[in-house]
Amino acid sequence: MASVLIESPVRSPSRRALSVGMVSLTMLVAFEYLAVATAMPVVGRELDGYHLYGLAFSGGQAAGMIATVAGGRWSDAKGPRAPLWAGVAAFMVGLVVAGTAPAMELFLVGRFVQGLGGGLFNVAIYVLVAQVYPSREHPRVFSLLATAWVLPSVVGPAITGIVAEQLSWRWVFLSVPVLAVPAVLMMWRGMPAELPEPAGGRAGRDFVPALVWGGLAAAGAALLQYGSGSAEPWLAVAGLVLLLLALPRLLPPGTLRAARGLPAVVALRGLAAGSFFAAEVFVPLTLTTGRGLSPAEAGLALTGGSLAWSLGSWIQGRVAWHRRTFLRIGTASIAAGIAITGLTVFGGVPVLVAFGGWIVTGLGIGLVYPTLSVLTLELSAPGEEGRNSASLSIGESAYSIVAVAITGALFTGLGGATAVQLACFGLLVVMAAAATAVSGRFDHARGTGTMEI
Repeated sequence: MASVLIESPVRSPSRRALSVGMVSLTMLVAFEYLAVATAMPVVGRELDGYHLYGLAFSGGQAAGMIATVAGGRWSDAKGPRAPLWAGVAAFMVGLVVAGTAPAMELFLVGRFVQGLGGGLFNVAIYVLVAQVYPSREHPRVFSLLATAWVLPSVVGPAITGIVAEQLSWRWVFLSVPVLAVPAVLMMWRGMPAELPEPAGGRAGRDFVPALVWGGLAAAGAALLQYGSGSAEPWLAVAGLVLLLLALPRLLPPGTLRAARGLPAVVALRGLAAGSFFAAEVFVPLTLTTGRGLSPAEAGLALTGGSLAWSLGSWIQGRVAWHRRTFLRIGTASIAAGIAITGLTVFGGVPVLVAFGGWIVTGLGIGLVYPTLSVLTLELSAPGEEGRNSASLSIGESAYSIVAVAITGALFTGLGGATAVQLACFGLLVVMAAAATAVSGRFDHARGTGTMEI
């Protein structure tokens, strides 16, 4: 799919301003998502809200899934400008509400509004990239956006901890709207005066049904997360049923069986990201409980993986390999890296093996993640970029939630014995290997100006 606005050079001052503003805002959104986990113990204590602790995460995530569905249809029907600015505004309002909340209930309202804003913003960015940047530049743009999510994971927890301890947890939320002002101005300055007229498509016809199914998927995800770690496993089963009912209505037909074309792309994102994020939960757990490392020492492994993710994204944006090559090498690296890291459940295996294995895993996800973003736009018909970008995000969330829930339930239900940990890593290796098996199942004719060879 070729971009519409190809006359203006990507490196012109306006495009540079748009790129800087877009990446900066994405980085702030990513920082805030990651900062919540670090700040929440302090928030729960000061607001006397430990009984509502889980809702601070699941509520924002549920709102994000609903907003992603809405933002995709809205962007296709009316263009990305309105959902983009609405998302930025909602995200900032949610931060202010959360940062000034006198009680946990109002804090949760802020988190919900924040989730709505983040969902609208993220999907509108995809449509904006499709309309503003030439297709040959999409790999580099998505490489930058992927890096914008990775870098906060390296420094975010440390900064959040210092701010929460030395100043107040409220500044973790209230500082971001202030920092966002220059980014918003840069993005506003670089935004084209006119964007292409929306191509229409199916966006307006199924808006309400899509929101209903999005709400059911969000409810299913929340129940699955809560039930998998509780004494009421029937909640997890109910959540999984809701997800299985809703996802076929939200994802391209054939996604759950990785049918050729766009369904395979969405399934690939889910399999690759799901195996990576679920394994990321177990790496620090294995290193701290099984190998005696401190949380800070175990965190260095995740930091190495994050830096490798940035490197993989950089390679994807600058090396003119075939898309299939990126996907096969990337998914195979994820599977191999998880397998190598999982070996450290055995006491005789040096701990440094986990660090090396996770670097391999991070490099793999860095190659895969932006490649699938590029393919989603290239395989989208005009007027369906928002819908398909939303499907990519929802599929990633759903697969990741299921992977974390299943492995988490195994770990807590059967105990943290070596065999159980090894089984959890093994399931995730199989999941990543499945991604390798279907990595060539996208139908893609080479388009003018793409980086494929």
